[in-house]
Amino acid sequence: MTTLAPDAPASTPPDDKRGFWRRRLIDPLRAQLTRGVTPDRLAFTVGLGTACSLFPFLGFTSLLNLGVGVALRLNHPILQTLNQVLGAVQLALILVYVHVGEWLWGADTGAFTLSEVLRVFREETLTAFFQQFGWAGLHALTAWLVTSPLLVAIISFSLRPIFQRWARKGTA
Repeated sequence: MTTLAPDAPASTPPDDKRGFWRRRLIDPLRAQLTRGVTPDRLAFTVGLGTACSLFPFLGFTSLLNLGVGVALRLNHPILQTLNQVLGAVQLALILVYVHVGEWLWGADTGAFTLSEVLRVFREETLTAFFQQFGWAGLHALTAWLVTSPLLVAIISFSLRPIFQRWARKGTA
């Protein structure tokens, strides 16, 4: 009688000790530097993707990132990853953009609260909603347009030396 050897245990992938952010954000960014993307271009992509992901209107950031990425030939996975990661920040900044826009326009501070916006959106017609909150949208858009170039510049110039160092380490 022949006995069969017990099956060898299935090989398991090595235990990945790297953290979530390193695996999902830092490592893919570093990989771009080995694929011919310059540190300057990568820093610009992250800066512009961040600004587009903070656009103060819900539901438009994916399309904005897509359009900007196609027009400027930027890395779409990086843009869309930033869009997903910054979703909560976008929500938090909508109110800030509205108030900054009111200040820029010299407008009276309205009773703009998220609970009021949701109530009017649910209970009133779309026309009534835009009559009540149309100016708030224009104020938020104005504040975003004024602050976005500064945000892109700060992020791009801050990340450029980091990406340049990563590129040097990758070629060494």
